[in-house]
Amino acid sequence: MTSVAESPFRRLIEDRKSIRRYTDRPVEREVLLQCLDAARIAPSAENAQPWRFLVIDDPEIKARFSNEVFSGIYKVSKFAAQAPVLILLLARLNVVTHHIGRQVQNIHFHYIDIGIAGQHLVLQAEELGVGSCWLGWFSVKKARRFFSIPPKYKIISMLALGYYEKKPSRERKRRPLEEIAWFNRLGGS
Repeated sequence: MTSVAESPFRRLIEDRKSIRRYTDRPVEREVLLQCLDAARIAPSAENAQPWRFLVIDDPEIKARFSNEVFSGIYKVSKFAAQAPVLILLLARLNVVTHHIGRQVQNIHFHYIDIGIAGQHLVLQAEELGVGSCWLGWFSVKKARRFFSIPPKYKIISMLALGYYEKKPSRERKRRPLEEIAWFNRLGGS
């Protein structure tokens, strides 16, 4: 029996890093469809499936879009403009699950749903040799205007995807398990 630390899934999640430098090799449409399909099968609150994905892989459109959304105070995210693909993650809010759920529980379930679907997408990309980086620092207002996105869709995040020459070698320090997980009583500080 394979130990958890040696399992293919464990290696996949440990290998996945945020990639900020990409080659100019386009990501094949078939690869993108596999990634999107992995996101499609994610679970969601009340099976609302609020995710929508606006894929930007046309180099000319992506360049114009990037100039808009990564300008001014968002310039720090300009590295994403070199990625062959940008994906806007949108939420189509469901009245019962999202509006009533937010009022009763004070939880925005669509953020959880989109997070799960987005993670499915980036893990599938990683398995296929495609790097990714989650982006939250971009002009949502300009993104909405650029694509004339109607109010029924909420822009949640963006992903940059592309092939990389080399993954970053640095390891991020992670808290020990006993600091973040407790059994049957609250612990830690």
